[in-house]
Amino acid sequence: MVIMSEEVDESESPSADNPENHILKEEVKLQFYLYIIIFFFIFYSSWVIPGLFFFWYLVQVFLPQVLEISNLLVLFTEIDSLIAFISMPIILIGCYVLHLFLLGITSKMCWKISEKKSPSKSGVIPRNIRSKAANYYHIRSFLIKYGKNSFTKGVLPWLSNWFFNSVGSNKIGKGTTLEESVGMDKFIDVGENCYFGVNSTLASHLIQGIFGNITYFKIKVGNNITAAAMCQIGPGSEIHDNSFLLPLASTNKHSVLKGNNYYWGIPLRKIFRRKTMEYLGLSHVDLEKNENIAGYTDKKLLKKLKAEESSETLINNTIDVEQTNSDKDKNKIDIRTLKKEDLAIDFTTSSAISRVNSKFLAVYLPIFWLAGLTVSILWYWYLFDRNWIYILSFLPVMLIGSIYLFILACIIFSKLLLILVNLIHRPKEGIFRAEIGDTDFEFWALRTELKKIALWFMRNSPLPWTDVFALKIFGVNMDASSHLNDAWCDAEFIKFGRKNLIGQGATIMSSMVVGKYLIIKKVVCDDYIMIGGHTTIAPGTIMGKESVIGAISSTTFNQVLEPNWVYFGIPAIKLKENKYAEERRDVILKRDVDEAQKFEIEHEINIDKDKKQSIKIKKKVKKI
Repeated sequence: MVIMSEEVDESESPSADNPENHILKEEVKLQFYLYIIIFFFIFYSSWVIPGLFFFWYLVQVFLPQVLEISNLLVLFTEIDSLIAFISMPIILIGCYVLHLFLLGITSKMCWKISEKKSPSKSGVIPRNIRSKAANYYHIRSFLIKYGKNSFTKGVLPWLSNWFFNSVGSNKIGKGTTLEESVGMDKFIDVGENCYFGVNSTLASHLIQGIFGNITYFKIKVGNNITAAAMCQIGPGSEIHDNSFLLPLASTNKHSVLKGNNYYWGIPLRKIFRRKTMEYLGLSHVDLEKNENIAGYTDKKLLKKLKAEESSETLINNTIDVEQTNSDKDKNKIDIRTLKKEDLAIDFTTSSAISRVNSKFLAVYLPIFWLAGLTVSILWYWYLFDRNWIYILSFLPVMLIGSIYLFILACIIFSKLLLILVNLIHRPKEGIFRAEIGDTDFEFWALRTELKKIALWFMRNSPLPWTDVFALKIFGVNMDASSHLNDAWCDAEFIKFGRKNLIGQGATIMSSMVVGKYLIIKKVVCDDYIMIGGHTTIAPGTIMGKESVIGAISSTTFNQVLEPNWVYFGIPAIKLKENKYAEERRDVILKRDVDEAQKFEIEHEINIDKDKKQSIKIKKKVKKI
């Protein structure tokens, strides 16, 4: 008799004979009403005090002492008028700083309430089953966004560390700089004297498909870490002291970097001293000048490099002599026969686009004028009765209302002009010459300019997820169930199905210029598709139902992604079937980058206790 142990699915496997064994796939329902309540509470609370103070200063001080004076000389001879005039910029800056301070305080209040209801903790949150853990994960993701954008995209970005530390979403040490990025807003612990370049992301969360998992693990970063631009760090990763990441160096989830080394590549791996030298263009002479730099004091390496450099110099000199003799034997070129085109580098694409766009910049003037006139009418109506209690009470509401009225007016007037342009020349798919004189190219550039400014305003507004509304008006076929999370999307020849999720920093293109050609081809995304962060979707891409393309990937022109499959890479290739809703969630795979080793560890699933019976779990049982 032989006794052996094997893994058996204790919960169930899908079976037609047992309907109770089916895999649950419950659609996530985002609680927009809570988002609106949270946003208006934070926005109103952060603006009401500085708004009232500035309004009081404007009416009681600046208006009588500066704007209503009868003689301009009074402005410089009367001390009260001079102080009122000089203090205006100081008052403006002070009110703005007070707004940021109150923004941090109110965001902290909301964050603490959410943590009390459902504390943040590392683990896998199943996304195919509705739970409190998933709900509060989404709520916190929205809660932090307005404050993050206000600080990182504002005029005082260096205060963003204070904001994250004050709210409690992150812990960031002294001397650390996190450049502007779509991520790095929650569940990270960064040490002192670190630098993460532009568009680098410390992504503590990773969503694996609409019905997959939310991998949510704290990222821990040591001291003296330097990461260049576009580095992407996965959830649960640990970066130890004195690690240096070259551009685009990106980790998988649960990666461990032991530090005191350089790292590069996708996925990230250790780079050796010789490779670092080649990347930086260093010679043995440079190293001898900098022997005090840690890692470059290897005398044997320097001696070897000297010998190799001497050998390479001799070989290069021989090659140069042979090349010179060979060139003498060639026919001489008559310079007088050369044309301008023979000497010019082909920059047709960039120069043509630049000239076309500058010609159409005039379309912004009537759009801005009409949008500004609309906002002016609103304020005239608001201030008409001069009921100061009413005016001061609703001042923050008027501020947000003015922002969105201006954006809405830009969208409407851009749309009216766009209708006129499309009546003159109908948009169509195809491959066209990207040059002056090509009608399809010039009208494509005009359509792009008409949509660009309104979409830019909407994407940078206090509620950036409202860009779905603008895209829909401009012609993108989509509904409110699909979401662009700080992603960029073309505004024509795009079709989204239901419940699509586009990751942060992703780019969806229905048009692109390649060399001298403009390519326009419709992009189609079926229901429940997932596009990873910083991924590029090329024109003509078709994504089948429940297909997934991973982060930092790209499709090719006319690529078809089959339904229920996961794709990854540059360009994207078929990786595995999309069975995230069926996979085990209580085991994670950690990766030791320095030793190039992987190992499994068990971890508790992050879900409500009453939901755990719905989770697929495997246990070892004995079978005879």
